[in-house]
Amino acid sequence: MSDPDFPDPDARNPLAGDCRRCPALVAARERICWGVGPLDASIVVVGEAPAAGDPDAGRWQGGNWTGMAYTGRRSGRKVRKLFDEVGVGDAYFTNAVKCFPSAEIEPGESQCEGSPAETDNREPAPAERANCRPYLRREIEEIEPECVVATGKHATQSLFAVEGRTVDRFLDLVLDLQNCPTLGTPVLPILHPSYQEVWLSRLGYSYGEYVEEIRRVLDKG
Repeated sequence: MSDPDFPDPDARNPLAGDCRRCPALVAARERICWGVGPLDASIVVVGEAPAAGDPDAGRWQGGNWTGMAYTGRRSGRKVRKLFDEVGVGDAYFTNAVKCFPSAEIEPGESQCEGSPAETDNREPAPAERANCRPYLRREIEEIEPECVVATGKHATQSLFAVEGRTVDRFLDLVLDLQNCPTLGTPVLPILHPSYQEVWLSRLGYSYGEYVEEIRRVLDKG
């Protein structure tokens, strides 16, 4: 896969000098993974949380090491390439939870053995999602995008929580533009990049058709 453009570190958007609301996340992270991209972006792309990343991966180390969302050599490159192909050149990329949630440090614990790069992810706890949600809402309010694109079930759930909604059957929501009046902008759920190949055929799309459908929905919305 050819690399998309790597984001300019100057486009990183730190919303605080530090954050210690979630002790388990503070213990696991290398850096806070803030959003990155133009503050007048037409589209905000939201993931769940940064992965552990790989400090030896060259430029695409991942947000836990770069401090910028969607800069991992797997999901980061894949999502950025997808939006290049959709034709969105000014997307802003961020996560619902800004720090790496290590499977080796559960909420309530204070430390772990080994570096975060050697651990697996876990799903962020409800309290961690809630603690980080003001940052996500602030980003969306400041940018005022035409649409927010949620990559995967958990990112969609974090956005729906603002509306008091839950996600029951995520695949039924994929590529179906959702009205979110409290958030102030519609939300388009798409597949998480890690599971994109697995689910595309089950949804009846080739990759090219999937790209075209995202483009069509965003243009229509």
